[in-house]
Amino acid sequence: MYYRYSDYLKNKYGDKVYKIPINIKATCPNRDGKCGTGGCTFCDDGGVGYEMHTNIKPISEQIEENIAFIGKRYKAKYFIAYLQNYSNTYMEKQTFKEVLNQIKNKDFVGLNISTRPDCINDEYLEIIKQYQEETGYDICIELGLQTVNYHSLLKINRGHSLAEFIDAVNRIKKYNFEITVHLILNLPWDDELDVIENAKIMSALKINYVKLHALYILKNTVMGEQYLNGEINLISEDEYKQRVITFLRYLDPNIVIGRIIGRVPEEYAIFANWGTSWWKIHDEIIEQMQQNNYKQGDLCNYLNGKALK
Repeated sequence: MYYRYSDYLKNKYGDKVYKIPINIKATCPNRDGKCGTGGCTFCDDGGVGYEMHTNIKPISEQIEENIAFIGKRYKAKYFIAYLQNYSNTYMEKQTFKEVLNQIKNKDFVGLNISTRPDCINDEYLEIIKQYQEETGYDICIELGLQTVNYHSLLKINRGHSLAEFIDAVNRIKKYNFEITVHLILNLPWDDELDVIENAKIMSALKINYVKLHALYILKNTVMGEQYLNGEINLISEDEYKQRVITFLRYLDPNIVIGRIIGRVPEEYAIFANWGTSWWKIHDEIIEQMQQNNYKQGDLCNYLNGKALK
């Protein structure tokens, strides 16, 4: 039905590969006043990473403990280090170099670096390139975009527009690093046309991976207050499923899908996945695609002049 990330990794490395989350002390430019304050309206003070060690622990200790736990539980042989929380290219360059120098292990095959489009520039990409040459790891830059609708980006206080994202993608591609893009398909101000445009732009830019998220509402956030005050409305669970299916059908079939719905611990959330298990929503999306004979990319007929009728 769609090109699964787990299948891609197994084909590439010959075995299952698991990510090792690494939590470092970082922040974002829309938090510290550089391009705004308060952060994204949906994000709390802890960032977006869950199920990871505290950043008080040294990086080496986080790596050792995660490999020991995941390796034993899943009998894993290969791992990808994952700088997940906040904007990990938003720090002093020397500090960034020191962080990368600590992320080395004989069982690592790659490093994923999560950041914002406006926190990508040539100087940091040169540092990452040098790190890659030293380690031989595959590098993937994970960009939080959320939506191509720049009006919605303004409403959620992202602090950047679509232009910065396009610039970041073009710069990353010069270094031959892979790119993952995170998208939320049910922001309150987006409609089906935005969903389709998300897919089209990912396809046109030849993004390597996409991670889809259903919007969840966290406690102690601006969006949480908006939700409780009735200032925003969320689409239904069924409509979310249809949006995922629509997105996948318009997306280039060569783009790997990291996930089609995320999850968040209930203790942090006011609203999460309509009170339904993430795996149930996932399975129902697959079931609907199978029943209707839909596949990823079966509506991807708009590139290279194909949109002309």
